[in-house]
Amino acid sequence: MRRVGRRIGTVAVLSSLITVLLTGLAPALAQAASPVGPWNPIGSDRARALDESQGLASIVRPNQTIFRYTGVGTIPASISVRGWNHVGDPGTALGWYVEPYQRDDRGAKLFRVESPTGVWSEYQHALESWEANNNSFSAVSPDGQWMVAGEWGTNNRLLVHPMPGVAFTNPAQNLPLASVIRLDHNVRDIQGCDFTSATRLLCASDDPDGTLFGIKKPLLQVDLAGPLSNSDVSAHVTALGALPQESGCSGSFEVEGIDYDERDGTLRVIVMSPGICVLFDSKTWRLK
Repeated sequence: MRRVGRRIGTVAVLSSLITVLLTGLAPALAQAASPVGPWNPIGSDRARALDESQGLASIVRPNQTIFRYTGVGTIPASISVRGWNHVGDPGTALGWYVEPYQRDDRGAKLFRVESPTGVWSEYQHALESWEANNNSFSAVSPDGQWMVAGEWGTNNRLLVHPMPGVAFTNPAQNLPLASVIRLDHNVRDIQGCDFTSATRLLCASDDPDGTLFGIKKPLLQVDLAGPLSNSDVSAHVTALGALPQESGCSGSFEVEGIDYDERDGTLRVIVMSPGICVLFDSKTWRLK
C-alpha cells in the first residue's frame, strides 16, 4: 500500500508540474511573431520532437495533397540498420518526394524517393573528395529535373544532382553530382531549402552566430542567375530576417526544415524550442 501511495503521489506531483509549466507557457504562446522580411507569420502548429523535428514537405498530387514530416522517429528500420542515422528536410515537386539520409563514416549519401504513384526506390551518391558527409536537405526544382542538396557548416555552395527517379533512373548506379550553385555570400548551417520559382530558393539557416548577415537564425533568399543545368550557376544571397523564436523556455532554438506550398503560397518553417520546451511548444510556423 505504501508503494502504491508513493506512486500515486509521484504522478500527482509530475502532473502538477506539467500543468504549471504549460500554464506558464501560455503567455509566450500567445505572442505575435514579427514579420520576416516580406513574409508575415499567420499562425503556427505544434511540431512533435520525435517525428516532426527535421523537415516537412507538401506533396501535391492529382487527387490529394500530403503533408509529410521527418524526424528521428520516421527513419525506417531497413535504412538505420544499414548505417544511415540521420534524415534531413525532404523535397517535392510534381508529385515526386525525396528524403535525404546521411551517415557518419563518409559512406554514400542516400536519397529515398517516392513516385507520384507511391512506388519507393533508393539512390546512393558517393561523396566527392571535397564533399562533406552531411545531407541536410533535398529541394526539387519545379520542373522535376534537378535536386539541390545541402551540406553543413559555413560554405558558399549548394550541390545539384539530376533528380533521382526522374532525370536519373538507375538505382544500381551512383547518383552523380551534376553541378554546383555558387553563392556570392557565405551561408551557415542550412537546414532546408525549397524552390518558389525556377530561379529562387528560400532557405532556413540555423546560424547561431549571426556574424555573416548580422542576424541569427535567418531566412535566406537565394536568387539564381538562371535555371539549373549540368553547368554551375551563380546565385545572390539575401538575408530577409530572423525566423520566429518564441517559447516558454530560454536558450538556443534550432531552426529546421522549410516548405513552400505551391497551391496557396504558404511558407512553413520548423523551429524547435530550447530545453524541455522542445517537447511542448516547438512550432511549425506558417508565413505568407
